[in-house]
Amino acid sequence: MSSVVGLLEQRELTARRRVDELREEADRVHAELDVAEREWNEWVIARSRVGEVLAPDDDAVASEDPRRSDGHPVRPEPADAAKPKSVVPMWRAGLSWAALSVDYQRILQALAVRIRLGQGPLTCQEMAACFGLDPVPGKVEALRSKAKRLVARGWLVESAPGKFTLAKDVAGQGAGS
Repeated sequence: MSSVVGLLEQRELTARRRVDELREEADRVHAELDVAEREWNEWVIARSRVGEVLAPDDDAVASEDPRRSDGHPVRPEPADAAKPKSVVPMWRAGLSWAALSVDYQRILQALAVRIRLGQGPLTCQEMAACFGLDPVPGKVEALRSKAKRLVARGWLVESAPGKFTLAKDVAGQGAGS
């Protein structure tokens, strides 16, 4: 008959082997995730670069636009708002919030209100509540994705993990410019 200690050692050994197998599996999945995230980021960068290439730059606009009487180029008025599912442009001085789709403008507006009221950054769950959305993971993650994209493009700052606020120059700009 086996001893109790021997049986416990066998169970411990079996459990340790299972933990080791799961750790190896987790390491493999993490490695695959890292590769997939890098590939995804490369596609995001590629799409952004293509958007920059296809968008008229200042020199091209200046050479194509008609000239005013003082010789300066006449710039076209910006569109009211970007179309849904449009690319988020990199923030630069003078770029209007109207360059963003309505969903992104809502995020900026909510954060601008927080700044005006002297309140701190917003989490994505708080944003969901502000927008009247159920704070279910799918809705919160969609907002987080949009907020992270705005951070990557210079519109927002993630002051602490999961807490977003307007970037300094964007905050000073307001919705009108």
